[in-house]
Amino acid sequence: MSSTLLSPMSLVCRAPRGIHYPVLDFLAPCTISAVSRQSSRFHTSPPRSSQPPITPQPSNTTNAPPSQSPLPSQPSKDGPTKPIRPLTQEQRAFLSSALRVNQTGELAAILIYAAQSPVLTRSHPHLRPLMKHMYDQEAGHYKYFNEVISKHRIRPTAMTPLWTAAASILGWSTAVLGREAAMACTEAVETEIGTHYNEQVGVLVDWAKKCEARGESLGPELEALIGELRRIRDEELEHLDHAVENDAKAARPYEALTEVIRGGCRGAIWVSERV
Repeated sequence: MSSTLLSPMSLVCRAPRGIHYPVLDFLAPCTISAVSRQSSRFHTSPPRSSQPPITPQPSNTTNAPPSQSPLPSQPSKDGPTKPIRPLTQEQRAFLSSALRVNQTGELAAILIYAAQSPVLTRSHPHLRPLMKHMYDQEAGHYKYFNEVISKHRIRPTAMTPLWTAAASILGWSTAVLGREAAMACTEAVETEIGTHYNEQVGVLVDWAKKCEARGESLGPELEALIGELRRIRDEELEHLDHAVENDAKAARPYEALTEVIRGGCRGAIWVSERV
């Protein structure tokens, strides 16, 4: 990544009351602490250099055979421990690209709402609590994914500066077109994002089921990730419902507007997975 993409950035326009723009500190190398630099990717197996030393067994178990399981174990609520299945290289690549897209997608959502809010709440003050509620949830999603990719040293997409500008322009322009257009934008974006999260949940749940069938586990970290993805997906779909309730489908031209925005989201997801 070029050095221009690794400098801290902040947004220069004024945030609406009660809403704060994010500082893109995840692009600054100094934000990755010494602890996170030492972190490996998802801890599905111990590093080779950190295998526990072989210790003498107590005298009353000297004849017990050594464990034959090559995998680390996770305590199970059902009784016996389950060995944790190491991820394949393909699975690691999937997680890296998925989390990279999630992080930049949540940043884009923050910027869309931040750009829409001043225009919308000026002419529709009753929307202020709703806009702040949706913004705050997106900011929480962004914070979570920012922490995950920093911990596991996953490279953010190189397209962040472009997506930053595009999201701000999209939010401002749809708000200028009116409340219905702004809500149609939310509906279109959240439809694509909700679908994307649902696909990720489906993949991880499939991994978990296959591990379960083998008497193994994905490990606590990936199991927690599944729960977080489900929660975030549901909150994104809640935003979609709010948009429909606030006359998103009354936007003109509704079909053209939403199809263009959804197509742009799909294109941005495809590019961010790879770049």
